[in-house]
Amino acid sequence: MSCTVEERKRVRRAARAIQEEVATESVDVLAPSASQYNAWTLDAVLRDAEGVPPEVLRELALAGLTLQPTPSQAEYQHVAATV
Repeated sequence: MSCTVEERKRVRRAARAIQEEVATESVDVLAPSASQYNAWTLDAVLRDAEGVPPEVLRELALAGLTLQPTPSQAEYQHVAATV
């Protein structure tokens, strides 16, 4: 398997795990060509969260993803992480 396939799988696994762990408004996996970071990207909007919950940080760490700085909006927390 190529590096790109493995990276995509890691991001998708983390996206599924986050959807199971916390209340989300949306969770997307973006290909490098569609991401502002030019890398496989997990893009999530969490409901009723102040900051990034420990459960989300754990899943990102297990997948080896890097948390990117993003602003929160009202009752939503935006999370972006890249391979």
